[in-house]
Amino acid sequence: MNEKDCLFCKIIQGEIPSSKVYEDDDVYAFLDISQVTPGHTLVVSKKHYDNFLATPKDLMHKVMDVAQRIGQADILMLGARGVNILTNVNKEAGQSIFHFHVHVIPRYQSDGFIIEMKTNKDLENLNLPAIASEIKKGL
Repeated sequence: MNEKDCLFCKIIQGEIPSSKVYEDDDVYAFLDISQVTPGHTLVVSKKHYDNFLATPKDLMHKVMDVAQRIGQADILMLGARGVNILTNVNKEAGQSIFHFHVHVIPRYQSDGFIIEMKTNKDLENLNLPAIASEIKKGL
């Protein structure tokens, strides 16, 4: 996606209003308009990169540092009992805005938000050592 058409780039530039939580030279954080739970924040790189995998490590680390600090503030200031920190890469993984961002989702008792990881039903047919070997080749 081109930066001039990017929703998050427009938010960072002030063309679209947001409820800003944090800003420095590299990182911008604002409340997600969906508010999956109260305090749901998006932490984004100011410079446009399509996703987590495309973002330079130093910038990715800065974004994650801010995400950690916001998660700590959610527990301290909002009374959250836990926090989900997540990022999606590509449409198949649920990414809908193609600008690197991290969701910081405060969790509260009985908040109704569910992230469910299920055991693969075909687990017995997977060759875990072969899968691990393929991943190692790419590192």
